[in-house]
Amino acid sequence: MNTKAKFGKKVRILRLKLGVSQEKLGELSDIDRTYISNIESGNRNPSLLTIEKLANALKINIKELFDDKNQYK
Repeated sequence: MNTKAKFGKKVRILRLKLGVSQEKLGELSDIDRTYISNIESGNRNPSLLTIEKLANALKINIKELFDDKNQYK
């Protein structure tokens, strides 16, 4: 699995853990829902600013988005 796909999977896992839809995460992060969908599917390479917005919306530290321990649980 490539880096973009791993990152996207992590975003999806954390979003679902928070219990929000892609649309709601988009509202919370000020990122378009379709862009979030593309991130989660590994089709986008988000900027640092986008990563920061996602982390804030997911209520986590940025480094948690890159922590692959227990990623698939």
